Amino acid sequence: MTILVAYVPRPEGQAALDKGIEIAGRRKEALVVVNTSRGGSGDDPSMADVQDVERVEKLLMASGIDATFKQFVRGKSAIEEIEEMVDSLRVSLLIIGLRKRTPVGKLFLGSVAQEILLTVPCPVLAVKAG
Repeated sequence: MTILVAYVPRPEGQAALDKGIEIAGRRKEALVVVNTSRGGSGDDPSMADVQDVERVEKLLMASGIDATFKQFVRGKSAIEEIEEMVDSLRVSLLIIGLRKRTPVGKLFLGSVAQEILLTVPCPVLAVKAG
């Protein structure tokens, strides 16, 4: 089985990555970390840059677990990419990060997080940055 982490280069992405490494090590399962962007014009803040990719890959290598980092820019939404990976891999757990919200924002989950929770057929663990 595989644990899938939806990674973004922000504190909530790091929290999801840390939890994924911890759980994969404890369960002795493979870990796949995915970072995705639709692409197109402009900077996408959810896309990891070269330095961040290298940092994550070093962290995965040092963890001693069977881990892979994948980055996609194929014109698909993050939700589509994650759903496809859940379908193609035997995913036992999907880990996503949630960011802190204002009191009004707490009425809603992020639209991506909410759609993932409602659509993927595997258990989802939502973590927040400490």
